[in-house]
Amino acid sequence: MDTLFWRLKDENLLPRKYFEVDFPMIVARKIHNIKSKPPLSKPIIETHSGDSLLIDSHSLDSSRYSIVGADLRFSSDLEEKLKKHKLDVHLPTVLVAECVLVYMTPQQSANLLKWAANTFPVAMFINYEQVNMADRFGQIMIENLQRRQCNLAGVEVCRSLESQKERLLLNGWENAHAIDMMKVYSFLPQADVKRIEELEFLDEKELFEQLMQHYCICWASKDSSNLGLADITF
Repeated sequence: MDTLFWRLKDENLLPRKYFEVDFPMIVARKIHNIKSKPPLSKPIIETHSGDSLLIDSHSLDSSRYSIVGADLRFSSDLEEKLKKHKLDVHLPTVLVAECVLVYMTPQQSANLLKWAANTFPVAMFINYEQVNMADRFGQIMIENLQRRQCNLAGVEVCRSLESQKERLLLNGWENAHAIDMMKVYSFLPQADVKRIEELEFLDEKELFEQLMQHYCICWASKDSSNLGLADITF
């Protein structure tokens, strides 16, 4: 359901090319939505140049947007599919994972991070997922998910902000930072926060804060071109 490509286009902020990767079953559903809904298909057509669009049940490739069905646990297959869709690894690249690594074993996520660090000489990796999962609140979160048959295979790495940073540094990234979402919330423009909080009365502020303290944003970079990526922060 992610609409980042379309939002970036609306704001005239599209990168040279936007790649999206998910399981083939999810990709098939998204491609069906794109094909059947003009507000989704039209921006892709508008930004396309050259030959006709390449599209099948599990992938779509245009000049500026590509969606690929792949399993991130198998980086060689992933790389092959991305390069088939004209991924240029020499361009500065932002990689974003949103609650993805936590569903892999620590070894599988380490392999993916290592592959990314070895593949892109100038890149930033941004990861959003759980943190502080060893405390009581974190254990309750895990138990609730397990009751829904949802297993967090990589939760061991989500012990703390330090363990999140350590994983990035141990797998080829030159520097790493991590902050919890409560800290992110405090950085938002206070006028916006006030407006948002007035939309609906929040009577469980303590619970909200606990939840925000159990999710984090981590980012790491490699910068062989000295673009100053290490200086990017909140």
